[in-house]
Amino acid sequence: MSRASASYHHGDLRAACLRAARELLEEDGDAGLSLRAVARRAGVSATAPYRHYADRDALVSAVAAEGYRELAGHLAAAHPAPETPDDLAAVAVAYVRFALDHPALFRVMFGGPCDPGDAERAAATAAITGYVDGIVRAAFPGREPGALPTAVWALVHGLAFLHLDGKLDASTPEAVAAQVRDAVRAVLDVPPAGRA
Repeated sequence: MSRASASYHHGDLRAACLRAARELLEEDGDAGLSLRAVARRAGVSATAPYRHYADRDALVSAVAAEGYRELAGHLAAAHPAPETPDDLAAVAVAYVRFALDHPALFRVMFGGPCDPGDAERAAATAAITGYVDGIVRAAFPGREPGALPTAVWALVHGLAFLHLDGKLDASTPEAVAAQVRDAVRAVLDVPPAGRA
């Protein structure tokens, strides 16, 4: 049995295509990402990816949705139940670290608008938005959050791209963590650690 038919008949063609797309992204960024390139990398026929993805945009949306789920898991692992501004800063550090560890994936996740017609990507985006809103509410109980979740996300997201683009020192994980924690504390008006 050929590798292409084995992949399809075992039901893992979709996963193989996503894996191939992720590998291509990490090697060449999204410029080299096409359904044909994914098919070659996955070892399937040029038409096989079309069984799951109507076009390149659908593939990119699926990769982005997978990235959002991974990011959510990464943030939850950093602090499973953030309740304080310092907990929020730890989650912010994890967000920036995820961007630095997966730069091409992060750029695909946030480089274009969310297609509301793609249910998987829209749900994954809504989950991240809800997560940010929930942790900000938990860190500031009794305070009407209003635009605070958006402001916190914008701050942390901006820090991620400033680090990715070499505008801030990303030479060591410690340097990144210190910059992110200090920025979050400054914006949220929380004294730096060790000072009251």
